Parts: sequence; C-alpha cells; structure tokens
Amino acid sequence: AVAQAQHKIWEMCKLLIERDVVVKFAIHPVAGRMPGHMNVLLAEAGVPYDLIFDMEEINEEFQTADVALVIGANDVVNPAARTDKSSPIYGMPILNVDHAKNVQVIKRGKGVGFAGIENALFFADNTRMVYGDAQKVAAGMIQGIKDLG
Repeated sequence: AVAQAQHKIWEMCKLLIERDVVVKFAIHPVAGRMPGHMNVLLAEAGVPYDLIFDMEEINEEFQTADVALVIGANDVVNPAARTDKSSPIYGMPILNVDHAKNVQVIKRGKGVGFAGIENALFFADNTRMVYGDAQKVAAGMIQGIKDLG
C-alpha cells in the first residue's frame, strides 16, 4: 500500500497473462491500512474483480501454485501462525503462500511485522527475498519479462 505499486503490479500481471500464465490476487482480510483497502487499490489499478480472491477462496490453491508473489505482507503470511504454538500469532488465519513451489517476497526492508516477530517464511528454502520499493522492483520485473520476448 505504501509503495503505491498496484499499477506496476497489474502491468506486470497483464504481461504474464499475455504469456498464458494464470494470475490470481489473494487478499488477506486485514491486509492494508483497513479492511478492504487492498481491494480498493487493485480496483483503482484496473484489476478485474474475477482475479481477486479472499483468503478462504484461494488458500487451498497455493499448494498447486508454481509461484506466490508476496508484496509487503509479513504477519499475514507467517507460517508460525499455523505451526508454532508459542507464537503470539498462533491460530491467526494466514495466506498459505508457503505451500507454493516458489515464493518471491518484495519488502522495503528486513523489519518485522506488527506482531514484532521473525517470519519463518522469509528464511524458507522455497523463498527468495527482494528488498526495495515495490514499484521499482515491479518495474524491473516488467523489464525482465519483456526481455524474455
């Protein structure tokens, strides 16, 4: 939300869709500054509503996804909520992005989320971290896709 990257992300997704990649947007209920915030940002960028899914609708699909691209999220994708009974977020519903074959995470920095705890996802073997402004990272990804032809 801070980076206002939704337009670049949608531009990147359109390039992927043109190349027959299935693209879906997964929204956690508390993502953004307030409930519904991410839906508003994606709508503003022109993302069709049929590509936007609530957590309950899409969570099972991560286990068959080749890639989950996580942008700016922290606690809402932390597997400790499912696996670590001593975690302050244990039991909180999360997006199961860690079940995807590959996870790419774009974050501004290495800081922790609102819960103040490390995120095991960020250290998982199937995760690659990209630190930087999401808008600039997305622009680089767009160029990379275009360079592929």
